[in-house]
Amino acid sequence: MRYRRSSYRYAMVVGSGPSWLAEVWPTDRVRFFMPGRWRPEADAYETERTIEIVVELAGVDEDDFEVQLFEDVLVIEGNRRLPPCQESAIYHAAGIRQGPFHLAVRLPAPIDHERVDARYERGLLHITVPKRATR
Repeated sequence: MRYRRSSYRYAMVVGSGPSWLAEVWPTDRVRFFMPGRWRPEADAYETERTIEIVVELAGVDEDDFEVQLFEDVLVIEGNRRLPPCQESAIYHAAGIRQGPFHLAVRLPAPIDHERVDARYERGLLHITVPKRATR
C-alpha cells in the first residue's frame, strides 16, 4: 500500500461542452468502449476523536492500491486483477468486479495529518483518521 499526503483540498474537474474527440472521430461512426473504474464497498463513521473508514478490497494485493490524503477527502485507487479462467471455461455468473477502482471519502471534520493509521487485514483496509484538536 502506497500512501501520499497532500496539503491541498481535493477537486474533481469535469469538462462541459463538446468533446474534442467527437471532432476527430464522429461518434455516429465509431463507438469507444473503455473499461470504467468501479467503486469498492466502504463504511465511514465518525467518533468523538476520529473518523474511521473500512474499505472492502478482497483479492487486492497490498502493492496494488494507493491511499491519498487531502485536506478534506481520502482517496483510494488501485487495480484488482483476478486470475484468468481456463480457455475452455464457460461463465455462469460473473459478479466480482475487477480492473481499476477509485473511492473518494469526504472527511467531515478538520483532521490531524500526522497521526493517520492504516492497516490491511484479510481483505479489509482499516483507516483511522484522528480529528484535529479544537481549542
